[in-house]
Amino acid sequence: MPIVDFKTYCAMLDKAKKEKYAYPAINVTTSDTMAAAIEGFAKAKSDGIIQVSTGGAQHMSGGLKDMVLGGICLAEFAHRIAARYSVNIALHTDHCQPGKVDSFLKPLIAETARRRAAGLPNLFNSHMLDASELPLKENMALSVEILKLCHENEIILEVEAGVVGGEEDGVNHENAPAEKLYTTPADMVAVYEALSQVKGARYMFAATFGNVHGVYKPGNVKLKPSILKDGQDAVVAKHGQAAHFDLVFHGGSGSSEAEIRETLDYGVIKMNVDTDTQYAFTRPVAEHMFRNFDGVLKIDGEVGNKKQYDPRAWLAKGRDGVAARVAQACDDLRSSGKMMNG
Repeated sequence: MPIVDFKTYCAMLDKAKKEKYAYPAINVTTSDTMAAAIEGFAKAKSDGIIQVSTGGAQHMSGGLKDMVLGGICLAEFAHRIAARYSVNIALHTDHCQPGKVDSFLKPLIAETARRRAAGLPNLFNSHMLDASELPLKENMALSVEILKLCHENEIILEVEAGVVGGEEDGVNHENAPAEKLYTTPADMVAVYEALSQVKGARYMFAATFGNVHGVYKPGNVKLKPSILKDGQDAVVAKHGQAAHFDLVFHGGSGSSEAEIRETLDYGVIKMNVDTDTQYAFTRPVAEHMFRNFDGVLKIDGEVGNKKQYDPRAWLAKGRDGVAARVAQACDDLRSSGKMMNG
């Protein structure tokens, strides 16, 4: 299927919320990880979301270190590859902090506007503005500005209030105060009241409930999924059922199945997966290198083994690892076997 349009994307999110499952949102950095993520969704017979961070986009552009160019290249590649599969794939950009709005987010929105004017489909289906480093009032002012731009171009915006702990993509919140890791019901009401000013716009909300980027040993991460329920209840009590958020779970790597499943009951329809798929790619590659040490390296003047050091040999194993981990994420989030075209 081609990369989804706005109507199909909205239908995907509505279906997930109604049936209490969520889509894995898989971070990718190269054409190999992009292809692997799509293959994983196809194996699980699940629709899904693939996302690109500012760092991932910069990596894709090589020595140019051009976030916008790298993002466009990954998205264009996805449009071509996804068209050969039966699952629906939506394209999303991950955390964009305020300092990168003008150098990443707005240029990508402008590229979609250019494409639409030429009769072409959107480049990306959704974007994330992460202005959680700002006071909530300033966060929402910027969020409303970007939501208006997105709404004009049939793009869904994801916003965040509160802080996700840990470190990801060069942004470190490992020492964030504990109270910042939990979004309050009052914060969630304020987010709704700000974003609902943009009539007809579609958005997702990453509320924080102790979640942390990265993987830590059991017991080190203190998730409180009930915070999501408390916030949803507060918003619905004041503004009605239509105000119930489409929620996003950040920092899900390493979470227990029970914790993940509980969040689905509270309106989580998207869970980011990055750290786990990074390891899923690297683990089989490392095994290949260790098992074929004298083939991938020219030891003691020998010539090595071209079939073993050919990048295609070990990249294929990395892709298989990612595809399997994506399929597992679909099982964890109950999206397996629920593709809309199935």
